[in-house]
Amino acid sequence: MSTTIIWTIVIIAVLGLVLAVILFLVAERFKVEEDPRIDLVEKAMPGANCGGCGFAGCRAFADAAVKADTLDGIFCPVGGNDTMKQVAAILGRTVAEKAPAVAVVRCNGTCAARPKVNDYQGASSCKVKAALYAGDTGCSFGCLGCGDCVEACQFGALKMDPETGLPVVDEALCTACGSCVKACPKALIELRPKGPRGMREFVSCVNKDKGPSARKACANACIGCGICVKTCTHGAIVLENNVAWIDPSLCKLCRECEALCPTGAIHGVNFPKPLDKEAVKNRVQERQKKAREAEAAAKAAAAAQTKED
Repeated sequence: MSTTIIWTIVIIAVLGLVLAVILFLVAERFKVEEDPRIDLVEKAMPGANCGGCGFAGCRAFADAAVKADTLDGIFCPVGGNDTMKQVAAILGRTVAEKAPAVAVVRCNGTCAARPKVNDYQGASSCKVKAALYAGDTGCSFGCLGCGDCVEACQFGALKMDPETGLPVVDEALCTACGSCVKACPKALIELRPKGPRGMREFVSCVNKDKGPSARKACANACIGCGICVKTCTHGAIVLENNVAWIDPSLCKLCRECEALCPTGAIHGVNFPKPLDKEAVKNRVQERQKKAREAEAAAKAAAAAQTKED
C-alpha cells in the first residue's frame, strides 16, 4: 500500500515538473514585451476608468499614450491638464493645455413650460422610453425625465430636479467625461468650454420643429426666428434645422442674444450681474439705428455720385 502511494506521489511530481517546464517554455516563446512606461502612465491616471478619453479604461489610455508619436488628440477629461502634464513628463513629450469643459443640458422644457399630454407606465429608462414613443409631452426632442444621465455619471455631478423634471449639472463635480452625453438617447447633453470665470452662453433647446409647432409644444423652445443670429456682431450664432447654436470659440459673452431671445431659450451662466434686458435692448436698437442711417447715407452718396457721372 505504501509503495503505491509513493509511486503516485512520484508520478504526480514528475508530471507537474514536466508541465511546469512546458508552460515556462511556451511563456518564453510567446511572451510579449511591454513598455514599463505604461505602468507609470497608468499610475498617474485618476483611475476612474470612465471611458471619457475614448479608450476602454486608464490602462488602455496609458498603452495608447505610450505608443503614440504625439499626445495630440489624447486627453484625460477627468484628470485634466494636471494629469496630462504628468503623462507628458513621463513620456518626455509636450502637451497643449485644453480649456476645461462642463456638461450642459440643452433642454429648457420644464414641467410648467411643457405640460404632459400622456402618462408613461413602464420601465424607468430614457433609452427604453425613447424606443417606444416620442415622450410624455408634445415635444419629441425634449428630456424624457427618467434620469439615465444621472445613473451614468460616476461622479455624482447630475441629479433630477423634481420641480422642473430636468437634470441639473453640478459644475464642481462634473469632469466632462462624457458618460451623460452617451447615456442620453435624445442627445440633449453637450460638453462645452466652461468659459472665462465659468461664464458661458448656450441655447437650451434642440427642437427642430418650425416655430409655431415648437412653441406649441414648449413655451421655452427655440422657434428659429433668427433674431439672435441678426443681433450677434461676432458671427457666433448659426441657425440650422430651425434651432440656434452658439459657437463658444466666437462668443464674446455680450449677452445681447440672451436679452433679445423672445422665448428665453438662450441661457447665460455664472455672470456676476443679473441681465438688464431693457438696457441691452436699447443698446442694440441704437446700434442698429446708426447702422441703418450709415447705410442710407452711403446709398445717398452713391446715388449722388452716379448722378454727377
